[in-house]
Amino acid sequence: MRVISRLRDDDGSTLPLVAGFGALGLALVLVAAAASSLYLERKQLFTLADGAALVGAEAFDLAEVDTVDGVPDLVLEPDDVHRDVVTFLATTPNGGFESLVLEEATTRDGASATVTLSAIWRPPIVTVFFPEGFRIETTATARTVFG
Repeated sequence: MRVISRLRDDDGSTLPLVAGFGALGLALVLVAAAASSLYLERKQLFTLADGAALVGAEAFDLAEVDTVDGVPDLVLEPDDVHRDVVTFLATTPNGGFESLVLEEATTRDGASATVTLSAIWRPPIVTVFFPEGFRIETTATARTVFG
């Protein structure tokens, strides 16, 4: 009889377990929402950087293109790349990025344009814990090819 009374005397023992799993489930949902938000924000920033790199790769005048053995030869200038990327970013909707910064717009090899953009990302729900947000950065490279 004592064994049966001990088994029946477990009132309230599931409440901490339910509360713990509820807190764990909520934490997982918040982390998944933050990770999804970060992924989408970075993809949008990369898309903008990719478009800017494409504009930078075409930052030349056709009169500057030489022909060597019937093949067009082109050398991009860093100042031209930077100028055209700045113009592109000023005239293109930037998707509402917070503190969008053009970190770099140049050419390293004279044939491709490299653009690095950064912006502030804030987690969607737990902004109380991270009021400053995080700076995310992405780099895109585009190359002009004739032929």
